[in-house]
Amino acid sequence: MTTSTTATKPGAPDAPDVPISDPTPGAAAHVPAIRSLRRLLPYARPALPALIGSALTATVAMMCGLAFPLVIQMVIDGPIAQRDMSALWPLAGLLLALGVFEAGLFWVRRMLSARPTMAVEATMRASIYDHLQRLPVSFHDRWPAGQLMSRAVSDLATIRRFLAFGVVFLFVNLTTFVVGVIILLTLSWQLGLIIAALALPLIALCSLYETRYQVLARRSQDQVGDLATRVEESVLGIRILKAFGRSRYFSRQFLAEATALRETEIGKAKVVSKLWAVIIALPEIAFGLTLFLGIKQVADSSLSAGTLVAFFGVALGLRWPIDSIGWLLAMSNDAASATQRYFEVMDSPVTVSSPEHPQRASVPRGRVEFSGVRFRFADTSPDVDDLLRGIELSIAPGETVALVGATGSGKTTLTSLVNRLYDVTGGSITLDGIDIRDLDLADLRAQVAVAFEEPTLFSASIRENVLLGRPTGSDEDVLAALAVAQADFVQDLPWGLDTRIGEQGLSLSGGQRQRLALARAVVGNPAVLVLDDPLSALDIHTEAQVERALRSVLAGTTALVVAHRASTVQLADRVALLVDGRIAAVGTHSELMSAEPGYRDLLASQEDTAAAGLRRTREAGLPAHRSGNPTQPEVTP
Repeated sequence: MTTSTTATKPGAPDAPDVPISDPTPGAAAHVPAIRSLRRLLPYARPALPALIGSALTATVAMMCGLAFPLVIQMVIDGPIAQRDMSALWPLAGLLLALGVFEAGLFWVRRMLSARPTMAVEATMRASIYDHLQRLPVSFHDRWPAGQLMSRAVSDLATIRRFLAFGVVFLFVNLTTFVVGVIILLTLSWQLGLIIAALALPLIALCSLYETRYQVLARRSQDQVGDLATRVEESVLGIRILKAFGRSRYFSRQFLAEATALRETEIGKAKVVSKLWAVIIALPEIAFGLTLFLGIKQVADSSLSAGTLVAFFGVALGLRWPIDSIGWLLAMSNDAASATQRYFEVMDSPVTVSSPEHPQRASVPRGRVEFSGVRFRFADTSPDVDDLLRGIELSIAPGETVALVGATGSGKTTLTSLVNRLYDVTGGSITLDGIDIRDLDLADLRAQVAVAFEEPTLFSASIRENVLLGRPTGSDEDVLAALAVAQADFVQDLPWGLDTRIGEQGLSLSGGQRQRLALARAVVGNPAVLVLDDPLSALDIHTEAQVERALRSVLAGTTALVVAHRASTVQLADRVALLVDGRIAAVGTHSELMSAEPGYRDLLASQEDTAAAGLRRTREAGLPAHRSGNPTQPEVTP
């Protein structure tokens, strides 16, 4: 496939169609956490009643905790001071009731928040998956798969945890601190002011550490995405790694990336540990000071012992809201970075879409015309010429045109324009006289079927893979398509059409995968069939059989076939020679052979390459083909 020459680097771009130049581009610009988290509101709105209920329930539970010391004050200054044991039992019962009530409220809080926040996560995951399906191929060319996977999985789990716990306890702990300080001021305003004074340094600390931590949080999440990409590539390419003995090389690369992630996580831990150290030290200093002054006031009889005990009971009840500030701050910044990363994908525009008012062809006939078609990849340097420059080509209904050209001349790119995997950057392509950009995208892709040189199969049954080309098709349609593709090996598989072929169909040979991809393309009886060298992995005998079967299909279908062999070229009514992004000549095979030296040389060199490969195979003592091999290590019903 012809692709842009700009290298793709790990990470996600901030804006579409910009070459990636930084491994973690989103980490460069600091966005306040609250601004990022506000973007979650549309998704979180259905869960707001439950979250508000959860926060109020937890707040009441925390108030029960603050009430404990006040009851103890009543015990000390009442029954104990007055030596009235009969008055002790009601207060003991009140303490027991408060404890049971508090435990029950915390159980209710968890039940209230669990299900709605999981629903928010599921909705967001469905949204990003749907958006990824609608984003153009140019987007997926630039983004590593691991970065997209980490955004759809681990980042959303981080957001769910924040919604279920972080956002609730940010409110609960702040409210508890404010109410607790008011109670302390009521018990002893002099001692209460010392505790209240903690708020100012805590706010300053949070502001200081937020920026530093958020940068590390973003870097960590990007590195997780890079690591996921590395694992995915290593698993999918395990045959290559083993064949070339490069497993240790990739292991060293993986270890280097894992070590970098570890260093970032240690950096995060250091930032949080410093924050926590100060957060824990400040209350200890304040408590020590209030204890000294409180004992002095008790000694002076200006404060009762029960009041002092209640004061410290309430003050200790504020330890959790104060100590959790660092942890909640870290959770908030992790969620903010995850939200930022999520919306980097969601904000990417869908540049290839159906028009608002699509046109419809009355009867699809399959006439395809390229008029002044130009194309360049979005990340191509401005000083580089367009890949396709003024393509002029007309294909009549039912006609088969072979597209021939040297490697890198733009053949695959040209075929990718027919069903709008990419959009032309100049000129137009029409189908039955209608610009394909004016057609509904689903209708266009129902009329134009494609078989790529590199076949992609899914971890599903043979039937499901073939019927991707015709969802409403029957088993008879599948069998007819398999017959055209000469995929008779399916009958030898353990469960026939129900055999699951494993991830990407790697349990099949290259020729078998190509034939299933070809069957998928022809099963829908499309008006236009685009074949990107679909027979390259087949041996000579199987190729001849497929070509004979294809002739019957191509007789009533408009076809554009990328060809590298003379045998494939002879399937076509006409041949278009693509040179340096332009159609240099159009004619029958015999006409071009006699009139175009470049065409003769191109086919001769390709045949020589194929023959050399066959000789090397025979000299190595390997069979000339494996297209009939039904071996399949991973097949399940």
